[in-house]
Amino acid sequence: MDFQGKARKGPFHFGDRIQLSDAKGKLYSFTLKEGGSWHSHKGIVEHAQCVGLSEGSFVTSTSGAQYFAIRPLYEDFVLAMPRGATIVYPKDAADIIGFGDISEGDIVLEAGVGSGALTIALLRAVGPHGRVISTERRDDFAVIAEKNLDIFFGAAPKNWSVRIGSFEDQDFSDALLPKEGVDRIVLDMLAPWECVDQSAHLLRPGGVFIAYITTTTQLSRTVEALREDRRFTEPYSWESLHRSWHVDSLSVRPDNRMIGHTGFLVRARRVADGVQAPRTRRRGAKNPEENQQDSESVR
Repeated sequence: MDFQGKARKGPFHFGDRIQLSDAKGKLYSFTLKEGGSWHSHKGIVEHAQCVGLSEGSFVTSTSGAQYFAIRPLYEDFVLAMPRGATIVYPKDAADIIGFGDISEGDIVLEAGVGSGALTIALLRAVGPHGRVISTERRDDFAVIAEKNLDIFFGAAPKNWSVRIGSFEDQDFSDALLPKEGVDRIVLDMLAPWECVDQSAHLLRPGGVFIAYITTTTQLSRTVEALREDRRFTEPYSWESLHRSWHVDSLSVRPDNRMIGHTGFLVRARRVADGVQAPRTRRRGAKNPEENQQDSESVR
């Protein structure tokens, strides 16, 4: 067992999440329970049939249909799980983890837990020695997220807690945060620019601020708020696009469909107390003070 509750390796056990796929590639996911059974128009699969099988095995329904059995990947789970709010897609969660440099042992504050997709990714990144503290304005979203995390990990993660209310109004004095500040702040909310000051107070020097936002208006306001607050380095903004490829013998081409715009990401870093972050010289800047420094932006 690990910090996530159920082991995610080896033969299937009761309590594990399993994913069946039929001959057409359609996916079906459920949790194995003692005495349980899964029903489809192609017959019944008893949960006990799956227990003890290795991943990558076949199970046969009562009508003779065969299903390929494997544990669902993170992507499979979050795209199919119950939702209260729109999820952060796996491609964006991967960027947040990678470009936010979120790793084992980090303490992360998350605002906007939604349905819990990003929270799952954060918890897997920080590992058993890290912590994720989430805030969510809506009780119903928090309840959905808690259920999804419980299903994914097999138990409620002990290194995760969720607070109801606005991030900018939270008093984290009871959260036993390090005196130097937390390692990362991740915002998935409507108005992250309202949380810049609170983030500066909570982040350690060198800590990373990263926001996931969906519109150009939100992007502009967040970037300008970070620029005005000299406790943060010059913000870096981007989006990621995901396109699969069709590969069949000599027929190799990009697929006609792709996962295009889902959201923008903005990243900045906290500077040391008493230091004003350098700013790049921006073309067309109206304020002469914005042109005083030629230094390379610190991303």
